Amino acid sequence: MNNEFDIAIVGMSGRFPGARNLDEFWHNLAEGVESITRFSDQEILESGVPASYLNQPSYVKAAPILDEPGHFDAGFFGFSPMEARTMDPQHRILLELAYEALESAGYDPDRYQGRIGVFSGSALNTYFSNVGLNSRLAEEYIPTLIGNDKDFLSTRISYKLNLRGPSITVQTACSTSMVAVHLARQSLLSEETDMALAGAISVRVPHRAGYFYDGGGVVSPDGHVRAFDAKANGTVFGSGGGILVLKRLADALSDGDIIHAVIKGSAVNNDGSEKAGYTAPSVNSQADAVVEALANAGVEADSISYLEAHGSGTPVGDPIEIMALTKAFRTSTQRSGYCAIGSVKTNVGHLDAAAAVAGIIKTVLALEHRQLPPSLHFSEANPEIDFPSSPFYVNTQLREWTSDSPRRAGVMSTGMGGTNAHVVLEEAQELAESTDARPPHLLILSARTETALDQATHRLREFLNSNDSANMSDVAYTLQIGRKALPHRRCLVCADRQDAITALGQEDSKRVFSSRTDESARRPVILLLPGIGDHYVGMGHDLYEMWAVFKQEIDRCSQILESHLGTDIRNILYPNSQSWKKKGKPKGIDLKQMLGRKTDATEDQDAGNLNQTLFAQPALFTIEYAMTRLWQSLGITPDAIVGHSMGEYVAACLAGVLSLEDALRLIATRARLVNELPQGAMLGVTLPEEELLQSLPEDLSISLINGPGLCVVAGPVAAVAEFERMLNERSVICRQVQNAHAFHSRMLDPIVKAFQAEVSKVRLNEPRIRYTSNVSGKWITGREATDPAYWAMHANHTARFSDALHELWQLKNPVLLESGPGRTLSVLALQHPDKARAGDTVALSSVRHHYENESDTDIMLQSVGKLWLAGADINWEG
Repeated sequence: MNNEFDIAIVGMSGRFPGARNLDEFWHNLAEGVESITRFSDQEILESGVPASYLNQPSYVKAAPILDEPGHFDAGFFGFSPMEARTMDPQHRILLELAYEALESAGYDPDRYQGRIGVFSGSALNTYFSNVGLNSRLAEEYIPTLIGNDKDFLSTRISYKLNLRGPSITVQTACSTSMVAVHLARQSLLSEETDMALAGAISVRVPHRAGYFYDGGGVVSPDGHVRAFDAKANGTVFGSGGGILVLKRLADALSDGDIIHAVIKGSAVNNDGSEKAGYTAPSVNSQADAVVEALANAGVEADSISYLEAHGSGTPVGDPIEIMALTKAFRTSTQRSGYCAIGSVKTNVGHLDAAAAVAGIIKTVLALEHRQLPPSLHFSEANPEIDFPSSPFYVNTQLREWTSDSPRRAGVMSTGMGGTNAHVVLEEAQELAESTDARPPHLLILSARTETALDQATHRLREFLNSNDSANMSDVAYTLQIGRKALPHRRCLVCADRQDAITALGQEDSKRVFSSRTDESARRPVILLLPGIGDHYVGMGHDLYEMWAVFKQEIDRCSQILESHLGTDIRNILYPNSQSWKKKGKPKGIDLKQMLGRKTDATEDQDAGNLNQTLFAQPALFTIEYAMTRLWQSLGITPDAIVGHSMGEYVAACLAGVLSLEDALRLIATRARLVNELPQGAMLGVTLPEEELLQSLPEDLSISLINGPGLCVVAGPVAAVAEFERMLNERSVICRQVQNAHAFHSRMLDPIVKAFQAEVSKVRLNEPRIRYTSNVSGKWITGREATDPAYWAMHANHTARFSDALHELWQLKNPVLLESGPGRTLSVLALQHPDKARAGDTVALSSVRHHYENESDTDIMLQSVGKLWLAGADINWEG
């Protein structure tokens, strides 16, 4: 069937008598609970009702009420306590419902690209006079007006939630919320909006108070609503509200939204003057609205198997409504007794402007559960209603909603004053369940306060506990995309639903990270790019399999390098032997690998291939470049870069000094030139530069200065071995560095001239992102970056990483993001004495150490989560 005019209900929120949320609402409906509260005299007196009312026989001590209607999180929405106190609670609660409805739909308005409209209404503001705001109106007219007049109901929601579509307050008495839905539907179909909120609110003040029975059959003398029954004697007005989030069905399907139900058609009209009086209902006009809605929906009355009636329980209104509905249905069917009918007013009373949205939400929930909840207090039909001759029967018990065709329902609403409305609903088609639930999953939560964050965590755990079919990829996506990022934040990387339930339930879990971010101060992100030393066969392979951007960049670099290396670098990184894979190994640290002990021969062969200088540097460049591009696809752009040794080439490429093609050609050429030199060795020594120089033999050079008391010397293999023996005798801690050549030493002097000639052939640009120079240890200048002689000098001069860290720690509250294997640079940075001046620091890694038995994807997602905790704006779509 053509669904061009179908509207999807993609989100809902509600607060009804006896129900703080829609789960509780459905439970009450299914259980046949009447949520009309009976009050004690004391409760009524405490509400400020005159004591004289209590003894009057016409005073009914009952009402449908809300749980804590005065509670409002003013600070969350940016209101001062005074603003909140002088604002109609209807405005307050509807604003909360609008926020909750968008969360239900999984949309953050700040991220949504389309226009979101608001169509809402409210009942009479009884708060205004009850709390004495009359005098304030004279003193502070505009603020009081804005906080209490209906005109500002919808526009306040648009302002506070940053919604840019039409914002219209609708007022048609009891049919207000259905007319709001109708107008929202029209706005969507005309493409005036892309998403719309529609609903209404009613809050009566004083709240815990009864009402006077008028004897005219409009309000009930005993506080019960008996729709269609022979004993029906009036309705009970009460408090409640709800909001629907609507989208064009085609858009909802395309966007992968959860669709609760579909609005097939709607219609609105007015009685005009052809009736007994202004407040009287009209059979003909009500029937016309139903016929028009069915025609608008393109369905026959025969296909409607449930009708949620206006059903106010008045002795005059009920028979007129059944006559009107029957007349409408008889235009296309002569069947009798096939369509169930009910009224939510028997459960929660008449919610005034919000009456219709209560009926719509009830019907949507019934469609979702495929059950028809009972209409209460019906035993014998009103003698003016001839049910056997009508298409309808009153559904008095919970039963399965069976149907051979799509389940469809009508919802009727009539407003005092004659505005009638009708909508036709259809169950949402069952969509194929998402099967993409590959672990791991990053779950994020945020709130305005720590207490609210704990509550949100509890709610998430309860949701997962009670929804064993929840797709964790969908859960993670909704939490990332469909929620506003607030200051108090929490994240967890989990394997599956049960893992999340366990971790979220543990107090002080080491896997659940929390933080408070300062939204006003953005923290600089510093990229750390390591040099040769921590590379290993298989580095980043999990990311290669999981992240398209990472794979794409690895493949791209491999294709460029193949002409320079004569081999596919992917075969060096991820050899076919696959013995390097860590399948079946328990999580944690492999101490043998950490301490450098040899493992099986096959793995040694693979490692030997990678450790050749010819391949090690191009392979590491490829990993670091692809890793950084992956971070950039997630919205993380570095403010500065610190590249260690060869990492400076990656930094120069990312900063625009070198194109990728030129950078890879130079790194391959450099590796080839170095590979032709005699092999050398490198040794890490725990001595400061000045002290080391005093005992350093002439044929050795200080290659790297990694910290105030940590250097690396380099030179011929025999000379390094002899120096190591001497240091051991002096009990100076030292350790061999994994490298085949003596980088940043005099042993590289022979390649300097040839390499400078190669650099002269490429275009060098001034850096667009600042990064540190290994030669000077300071931020590189444009003159240095564009001088071929600088890049030649880089090969045989000391890499002054410790000085670069001194520059880095001038930045306040930085986030250090190591974009390569392991976390060696982060450790060195955190041990540097200048760190103390930088304030709060976060250090994160991207790829595991070779000795860690943990998934790279786990590590990556943990770092994404921690970046978000630190205030980074993540591109979750990436």
